[in-house]
Amino acid sequence: MASLSLFVVFPFLMAYAAARDLLTMLIPNAISLVLIAAFGLFAVTTGMGWSDLAGHFGAAAATLAVTFTLFALGFIGGGDAKLAAATALWVGFDRLADYLLLASIAGGALTLGILLARAYPLPALLARLPFALHLHDQKTGVPYGIALAVSALLVMPDTAMWMRALAA
Repeated sequence: MASLSLFVVFPFLMAYAAARDLLTMLIPNAISLVLIAAFGLFAVTTGMGWSDLAGHFGAAAATLAVTFTLFALGFIGGGDAKLAAATALWVGFDRLADYLLLASIAGGALTLGILLARAYPLPALLARLPFALHLHDQKTGVPYGIALAVSALLVMPDTAMWMRALAA
């Protein structure tokens, strides 16, 4: 059951968050809440110790403090802040720096790519898609949830939690 949360639910929710952010520029709170609940189920079914739990919740709290500040300053959306914190709960401190660095690099590349694409007219095929028109609008932000999801999916297999699950 624990491996189902880690190997299926977590990747699915990250991919879903990225797709929702791309298509709607919103990451529903339900995604972050289900990530938290699935982590709780994983922690209980694997008998995660109190010190490990404290580390994972500490990583989530630290990430939420930073991302909420970035949200308050208008740099990122609220859904991005919550998704980053829920993801940090899974990643823990052991790979948190890797996750955040990779998310920053991926987010920067995504932002540059979108800004470059906005400098040119949309191709006729894409101009028929409402999400493409919205994303191409200069007033629209960047779907940073994509960078968060890609980074999480790249970092998660290197976490201690993943390694323990594979060894079991």
